[in-house]
Amino acid sequence: MNDDPLFDDEIAPESKSARKRQMHALQDLGEQLVSLSPAQLAKLDIDNETLIDSVLLAQRISHRSGKRRQMQFIGKLMRNVDAEQIAVALDELHETSRKAKAVEHVVEGARDALLLRGDDALGEVLSIWPNGDRQLIRQLSRSANDERVKNAPPVSARKLFRYLRSLADESSDD
Repeated sequence: MNDDPLFDDEIAPESKSARKRQMHALQDLGEQLVSLSPAQLAKLDIDNETLIDSVLLAQRISHRSGKRRQMQFIGKLMRNVDAEQIAVALDELHETSRKAKAVEHVVEGARDALLLRGDDALGEVLSIWPNGDRQLIRQLSRSANDERVKNAPPVSARKLFRYLRSLADESSDD
């Protein structure tokens, strides 16, 4: 066939379109970094100080064209870091956030069931968190229902929610 090295697939240069797609992907990853809070950014453990400073600066820039230029600069900086490691760390951060939201929804559902059905829902709640204090949960749910009837502030409902959340936190630590 053809022995010309220009036609060999193994040493063929990357196309301009492929390079542009890669650069846009890096810039998109940089945009995800900019959307994080400083605490979340610190959790990622990125060792490139210039990149961190540029991301923090981009978070403060409000002018559209200035922000666009800063995002392009972040995309340029992303070429020199391990983008795969940052992408994996971002995925783990988002997964942790999704799990925390799911736990919060379970706690809210348990509280709402206790407030709507009272003692009938107590067995279900204790099946989720068997180390829960039956008497305290019953007392808080009854107090919360009394407060709702009297149009009083939902102090007991908040206490019940905090207690259920502490049970959920204890069970997730195990």
